[in-house]
Amino acid sequence: MRSKLLHLPDSGPIIAAGYLLLWLLLWSTVQPYWMLPYGLRFGTLLLTPVRYWGWLLGAELAATTGIALAHGMPLGWLSFAIGEVPEPLVMAGGLWLLRRFNLHASLQSPQEVTRLMLSVVLVVSATTAVDAALLAMVSTPSSPELLARMLGEELLSQYLGILLIVPLMIMVLRTRIEQRALASLVMDGLLVMLPSMTILLVLSEQAAPQPQFARVLSLAPVLFFAFRHGWRGASLAMLTTSLGMTLVDQHLGHAPTTAAAYLFLAVAGTGALMLGSATDALRRSSARVAEQNVYLGAVNRRLDQLAHQLRDAARGNLQADENQRRHLAAELHDELGQNITAIQTHVKLAQARLHQAGMEDISTSINTILAHMRRALHRLLDDLRPAVLDEFGLLRALDEGPIRDLLNAAGMTYHTQLHGDPRLLDDDTRTAIYRLVQESATNAVKHARASEFRLRLRIGERQGIAVALLDVRDDGAGLPSRLPRGGRGLQGMRDRVTSLGGQFRLRPAATGVHLRILLRSSTCAVEDQRVS
Repeated sequence: MRSKLLHLPDSGPIIAAGYLLLWLLLWSTVQPYWMLPYGLRFGTLLLTPVRYWGWLLGAELAATTGIALAHGMPLGWLSFAIGEVPEPLVMAGGLWLLRRFNLHASLQSPQEVTRLMLSVVLVVSATTAVDAALLAMVSTPSSPELLARMLGEELLSQYLGILLIVPLMIMVLRTRIEQRALASLVMDGLLVMLPSMTILLVLSEQAAPQPQFARVLSLAPVLFFAFRHGWRGASLAMLTTSLGMTLVDQHLGHAPTTAAAYLFLAVAGTGALMLGSATDALRRSSARVAEQNVYLGAVNRRLDQLAHQLRDAARGNLQADENQRRHLAAELHDELGQNITAIQTHVKLAQARLHQAGMEDISTSINTILAHMRRALHRLLDDLRPAVLDEFGLLRALDEGPIRDLLNAAGMTYHTQLHGDPRLLDDDTRTAIYRLVQESATNAVKHARASEFRLRLRIGERQGIAVALLDVRDDGAGLPSRLPRGGRGLQGMRDRVTSLGGQFRLRPAATGVHLRILLRSSTCAVEDQRVS
């Protein structure tokens, strides 16, 4: 849950009244190197619409006039006007130009922090230069060194005031923070910042150089908060540390802190702010990467589901094709085979009469045609559904069946290495193995002009899943540079393996074709075989 943003009221007088009250509250904190009202002015002009700037500058002029009157106007009205009026106008003009050049009140990234800090340096330098010019016009300083020191103090105090106030204003008015992060920030403030301020107080009571060491050590919590809570934690820690250092000095009555200490504080604060913004940017990037990983994980799971569905559909098509082949083979065997047998029987019965009529050649021709038809039918039936697979089993069908007859008839040597129990495999996988070897042997005979064909099959079990590794190779001419269109060949084999969720690899070989195929059978088939 995130905290709600604080919205400025849409009323110039109300905004001016609030600005006047804050200006008077912060005026009491002004020190030679610490100008918090200057930071309040910069942040207010940066965060409010330009149409309210007249109200804001009027409220500030009223506040400074009231303060001057309360102190008796020691320098007179002319010196007051020259010293107080130009500075807000120069800042307003500089911020108006910078906002026209797309300056945003944001510290979300190191680039935005750098852009804002450069804008601060430009505005502070411009106001300091105007103050120096007006000071040179009004009075002549006793020495250039004194003028340079005064301008340096003004430059440092204004920069440090902006560094301490503006990030806090941006955090309150322009960013949301989760309640859990806010609770963690408060808890770390109690556990880290309070002990740090206590150590600062204890060390500051000692003799030098412990107070200087304490001021350097007090910046350690700033780095801790920058790493843990980003630029918000860094800005709050910087403000708390600075207030603590000031209150400790006032409580112990120490001499005002030197410019070098405040310069160190300004440099360290700027670095901590950039470090905090870089930490926030890294966390946002990590969060985006995590979200993308979750999204990609969901997409991958969906793709896996679709892949399973496609494989199931392809396997269903394969089963339907095999069932259709089996049905067609049965029909051809029953109808056409019986008809051929009947014709041969009638020819045999009529053979005596044909012999008496001197027509023996006709019966011989008919028998030759019928024998050719029967062989063609057997080849067709074997292509449709290898009966040898059902009769002999997978290993014997591969070793002794029609595949060996085909290769031997082509003058090729057939080597087999068959290991494992085919009963571990389901029927679809056994049929696929036989079909793959049959297609490879047919390709070797028709296209490879090979003299040797090697088959190696290993069947085993891994983690409850039956696995078949098929290795097929020949020593023929190999594959052409461009495969012919329209042929099923390797693509049909690859599709068959893919439909069963296997892996099909065409391995490089010096001669011939080398195929390695991995098929996995379902666990259910393994369990069914064990039960049987």
